[in-house]
Amino acid sequence: MAVMKFGGTSVGTASAMLQAIAIVAEQRKSGVPVVVLSACSGITNKLIQIADAAGAGRLEEALARVDEVRRHHVGLVGELISDEALRGGLVEKIEAYVTHLEMLTKGIEIVGELTERSKDMFCSFGELLSTTVFAAAMNEQGHRCQWVDVRQVMITDDRYGFARPIEEVCEAKVAELLRPVLDAGVIVVTQGYIGATQAGRTTTLGRGGSDLSAALLGSWLHEDSIEIWTDVDGVMTCDPRLVPDARSIRIMTFSEAAELAYLGAKVLHPDTIAPAVKKNIPVYVLNTWHPDSKGTLITDDPDLLSGMSYEGLVKSIAVKKGQAIVNVRSNRMLGRHGFMNELFGVFERFGVSVEMISTSEVSVSLTVDDSAVVDEQLLQALSALGDVEIEHKVATVSVVGDNLRMSRGVAGRIFSALCNVNLRMISQGASEINVGVVVDEHDVPAAVLALHCEFFDEHSCGLRIFEKPAGS
Repeated sequence: MAVMKFGGTSVGTASAMLQAIAIVAEQRKSGVPVVVLSACSGITNKLIQIADAAGAGRLEEALARVDEVRRHHVGLVGELISDEALRGGLVEKIEAYVTHLEMLTKGIEIVGELTERSKDMFCSFGELLSTTVFAAAMNEQGHRCQWVDVRQVMITDDRYGFARPIEEVCEAKVAELLRPVLDAGVIVVTQGYIGATQAGRTTTLGRGGSDLSAALLGSWLHEDSIEIWTDVDGVMTCDPRLVPDARSIRIMTFSEAAELAYLGAKVLHPDTIAPAVKKNIPVYVLNTWHPDSKGTLITDDPDLLSGMSYEGLVKSIAVKKGQAIVNVRSNRMLGRHGFMNELFGVFERFGVSVEMISTSEVSVSLTVDDSAVVDEQLLQALSALGDVEIEHKVATVSVVGDNLRMSRGVAGRIFSALCNVNLRMISQGASEINVGVVVDEHDVPAAVLALHCEFFDEHSCGLRIFEKPAGS
């Protein structure tokens, strides 16, 4: 039994959907899966553009993009569904969704105000449309499945744009609505990313929330595994666009995967790991286009980990661009308690997340998203605490591995490898399994290549734990 999540690129075209259906059909030979889908690639961005245009009074532009959404999904039906009657009924369902989207667009334009609640409603159409088409295509190919509106199951609070499930309610709904379908041998096809309040108002779990949806459903159903199907061969030793010799990692711990997610790895949503850890459910990150590749297994099972032990220090190198360094210097810090509380209180007040931090007696350096430090009110509030200096267009580069904990000489090897790169800031994570540096964005390729050469030599990349990506 598995929950299988397919991302936007895995369902973005008719050929991609057919590939995903073939993978689901293969899984059905050994169990009855739950299939969780994202919107087709690019559709969520288009829906946000529709919402923004409607809120700004640009109705003609918004309706033109609505028509693009319609044509994309009707086009999928034309390629995937051969039965004329089934095709006609499916087009009617798509038209019903699009008509609702048009009404919402016109309503927002008339009111002249776009709220977070309204934006969640706009965004939900992507997943509703992709799953409607996918389920119909599966059934036509003879794979019994049932389309389920996840909003009947994923019951959340009302924090629109970043809602979180009410777990005890959700677990009861899963037992009531999903379990009987699966027990009857029918595949469930449902949506990621979206949910609903107890009053029935549509919510979203935040960008990348489809991974979280899959993990939560897996934990509530007590499934054997959670599979994240994407367009890469699992978690990589680093971004292959920066280092062509990057390898996929066969196995890693939950703590390593979570750390990588927070530090900028694009494969996993940061919150995905938590539900899996709670129930100790293994997570597989797999490639839709190369389903025979082994991908990455994320687990804390000691038997599985010992079977593929790794004595090296680093598992992967993560990069997060679009950062800024905020330097705050104040003599008020010297020998005085409470300053850090005031400083972080400012960031909390403005809803800014701090990524990395380094301190001395009279100064604090930290990194935040570059877009956050254009807020003049935030800068004024920080200036009330001391002298503030902002350094834009920097990136965090972090090495991650459970073996870093209590290992000697790691910092020396990092700094030696980066001897030709200007390091703007240095920090070791509280988990002790990552060491991070901040560099100018234009220095990222040189920094990553140097670190990869230092920690992943020819011998280590030849170990069973690493695998050459398929198709390379």
